Amino acid sequence: FPEILDGRVKTLHPAVHGGILARRDLPQHLAELAKNHIKTIDIVVVNLYPFIETVTQGKVSLDEALENIDIGGPTMIRSAAKNFPSILVIVDPEDYDIILQKLRRGSVDLAERKKLAHKAFQHVAIYDTAIAQYLSEKTFPEEMTIALKKAYDLRYGENPHQKAAFYLEQNVRQPQAVLASLKQISGPEISFNNLLDFDAALNILSNFTAPTVAIMKHTNSCGLASHANLAEAYRRALAGDPVAAFGGVVASNQVIDLATAREIDQTHYDAIIAPAVS
Repeated sequence: FPEILDGRVKTLHPAVHGGILARRDLPQHLAELAKNHIKTIDIVVVNLYPFIETVTQGKVSLDEALENIDIGGPTMIRSAAKNFPSILVIVDPEDYDIILQKLRRGSVDLAERKKLAHKAFQHVAIYDTAIAQYLSEKTFPEEMTIALKKAYDLRYGENPHQKAAFYLEQNVRQPQAVLASLKQISGPEISFNNLLDFDAALNILSNFTAPTVAIMKHTNSCGLASHANLAEAYRRALAGDPVAAFGGVVASNQVIDLATAREIDQTHYDAIIAPAVS
């Protein structure tokens, strides 16, 4: 069967999906394949059309966006993931070498196949969520899915005995939040409480254009000050509550210079956030 409709229909065919979905442990399935001259497919590796990359690169026409919606790819992924006891499904290039090495040593066990199937369904779910977000015109639709991707593990949750991780929302309609763009330069892993203080500090600083310093502790402002001289702004912020500031978070909306850094260094803080450090 040839591909048709400018390539819109290529893999949507019983010869493809029969070879993927047939259960190897059911003789009747294998008999049907043989009767219809369909070969089994043991590994499905799919790279989807770059829909998300296309619609987030700038102004894109609706026609271009629609042509980058993959139909056959997700269908093969779902078919293979459903039949994971018999099929290997791979959607992440990071898994190529790992799986290849295991195949060379013998085989991939059921537990690993199940993990790959989970990853495959999650991959397609995020892809479909992006398409739904792009086509949505309502602020509050009747149904909505939220796609999240883990940025990194946190040192701990609200308390040291709790585990936590930081996830970023994958939304093609909204730019990435400032909190997600922070780059850690040094120090231990960030904790959940650190992130809460970062968020509170950034929300406060967003209201100021003049050089401003905020000192946060458990989402409360221990001090806040603006001054043309950033070091002076820090000193005034610290004067708000120098006792509570200990172990908190210092945030600046300006590049931290050497003079300000020396002032900050006189007190212990969990973290310091700024556009840059000179």
